[in-house]
Amino acid sequence: MTDLTPTSDLPAFRRRGGLRGRSLIPVGGEREVALNRASREILPLPPEETSKPRVWRNGVFGALDIGTTKMTCLIGKGEPDGSIQVLGYGWRRSHGIRSGSIVDIREAEAAIRATVGQAEEAAERRMDSLVVNLSCGHPRSRLIDAHMPIGGREVTDGDVQRLITDGQARAWSEGRDVIHTLPIGYVVDSMPGIADPRGHQCEQLATKLHVVDMNSSALRTLDTVLQHSELKLDGLVSSPFASGVAVLADEERDLGVTVVEMGGGTTSLAVFCEGRLIHTAQIPVGGLHVTRDIAGVLSTSLETAERLKTMYGAAQLGSDDQREILSVPLIGEGRDRLARIPRSKVISVIQPRVEETLELVRHALDNAGLGRLANGRVVLTGGASLMEGIVPVATRILARPVRMGKPLNVHGLPETAAASAVFSTAAGLLAWAAGADRDFGDISTPEPRSGSLLKRLVGFIRDRG
Repeated sequence: MTDLTPTSDLPAFRRRGGLRGRSLIPVGGEREVALNRASREILPLPPEETSKPRVWRNGVFGALDIGTTKMTCLIGKGEPDGSIQVLGYGWRRSHGIRSGSIVDIREAEAAIRATVGQAEEAAERRMDSLVVNLSCGHPRSRLIDAHMPIGGREVTDGDVQRLITDGQARAWSEGRDVIHTLPIGYVVDSMPGIADPRGHQCEQLATKLHVVDMNSSALRTLDTVLQHSELKLDGLVSSPFASGVAVLADEERDLGVTVVEMGGGTTSLAVFCEGRLIHTAQIPVGGLHVTRDIAGVLSTSLETAERLKTMYGAAQLGSDDQREILSVPLIGEGRDRLARIPRSKVISVIQPRVEETLELVRHALDNAGLGRLANGRVVLTGGASLMEGIVPVATRILARPVRMGKPLNVHGLPETAAASAVFSTAAGLLAWAAGADRDFGDISTPEPRSGSLLKRLVGFIRDRG
C-alpha cells in the first residue's frame, strides 16, 4: 500500500504530515480548516497599553516659517487631548528672501513685521519670541561618533553629558553653528540600540550623533532681522524636520520614512527611522523655478505664470489637455493681446522641471550612505507638492511608495490649507515650541563664543582627539 492509497476518511493533506497549500484542501474543506484553526489554544500577546495624549508645555507659543515665496506665522497652544489649537495665523508674500536666505534685511524685516502682526491681531496677543525654521546658511547634516571609557561602573548623567560634549567638539567647525545635536542611539559594550544608557554597567560607552549646522554669519543676520522686528529667536528647527513633526504618524517615523518638503526656492528632505531624524539635505530647486520656466517659455509675467501653474498645472499630461485652450497675456503686447495656447503647453513646461527635482531627490537619497534606511515610504509636503498628478510621477521616479502629507492634529488653520501641505513647516514649528522637541532629545547648545570657558573646553577636547 502506497501513500497515495486512501486509508481513512481524513483529508489527504492531513495524512501527509500537514502539508500546506490551498490546492491540497479538498472541496468543502475550507470551513473545516477555519474551524480547527479557530479552536486552537493560542496565547496572544498582551494588548498594547492605551497611549496617553501628549503633554504639552503650558502657555502660548509662536512659530515663523520664512520661505522664499511666502512667510507664515502661527500662534497657538497645546490642548489636553494632544492636539494643537491655532489661535491666530498670518501669511504674506516674502520679500528680501532668495532660496531661503535673507538677501535684503529691510524688505525681510517689513515682511516679518506684517506677517507676525497679522497673526498677533487674530490671536489678540503680542508675541516676544518665536521658533523659526532653518532654511538658510547652507545647512549641513552629519553623523558623528563619540565614545568614552566607563571602567565597569554604572553610567551616570555626567557620563552622558561628557560623551555628548565630546561629540559636539568633534562636530565643531570654524564659521559654523550647531543647530541640532540628536542622539540616534547608544552602544553599551558593543550592544547597540540602547535608548538611555544611564544605569547600565559597562566598560565602554559610545553614541552616534546626528548634527545639523549652518553658516554662522547667516544665523547672525537672521537674529539681527528678528531683533529689528522686536522679536527674539526662541529656537531654530530644520525646515524638513519641522514638516516631519507635523505630517508624520509616530509609527511612520519608527518604521522609516522620508519627508520631502517642496518649497518655493528649495526642496529639502529629512529621513526618519526608529523615531529619530537621521539625515537631512537641501536641493536648490523649488516651485519658483517652475514659475520662471513658464514665464520664460510663454513670454508672460511671473504673476501670470504663477496663476497658470496653480490653476492649470500638472506633473504629467492627460488625455484632454490638448483640447483645453487657455488665454495668456504676453509681456509688452498690451492687455488686449492674448495668446491662445493648449493646457498641454503649460504642462509640457512643468513636467521636465518636476521630474528633474524628483530625480535630484532620488540621487540625494541614494547617495546619503543610509542604505535600506532611505528606502522607506516618501511623504511629499510643501506648497509645490500640490501639483496635480505628482504622486504617480514621484512614485515612478523615486521607486518608493509615496503619499501626500498634511498637518496632523492641528486645529484652527485656514480651511483651504488645513487639508493641504502649505502650512506643514509652520505647524511643525508650533508643535516643536509646545513640546514635541522632547521626542527627539535635541541637546544642542549655543555655539561657543570666542574666549568662553565652553569654547576653551571644546578646543581642548578637539586637540586631544
